[in-house]
Amino acid sequence: MLLHDQHFRGVENLLYEWARAVDENRVEDICGLLHDEGRYRVQSRFNADRGLPHCLMDAQSAAQLRDRIKSMRLANIYEPQHYRHMVSGVQIVGGDGALLQVRSNFLVVRTLDLDGDMKVFAAGQCEDVVDVGGAQPLFRSRHFKLDSRVVETLMVIPL
Repeated sequence: MLLHDQHFRGVENLLYEWARAVDENRVEDICGLLHDEGRYRVQSRFNADRGLPHCLMDAQSAAQLRDRIKSMRLANIYEPQHYRHMVSGVQIVGGDGALLQVRSNFLVVRTLDLDGDMKVFAAGQCEDVVDVGGAQPLFRSRHFKLDSRVVETLMVIPL
């Protein structure tokens, strides 16, 4: 338990920095918070609970996530929008050495830039594995489990 207490603030700040980078349109910065071989997934809780593999987003490395973001910036056409994250209930629920299992809740409000329309876009639980063995904590994996089976529209921006 001491290891968990020792690293809690660093883990919490890592989660907050991810959310802030997305919210401030610094999405490229999240790739630096993910280990090179880290995995990033956004999946419905329905599929996750049943062991079904389908995900809305699934990047098997930081490089794949970087490519997805580059595509978002250069190739995708979508209505200008931004997110605002609310993160709560951060807990370190287990760990093995320098790898900690972390659980948190998230709520994402999406605002469309043109008309200012705001809606709850995504809510659920995130299950992370955080490596605290290096100079700074890094995600080894991020698994966003959406409470809903659908999103209102195309998910272009990573959560």
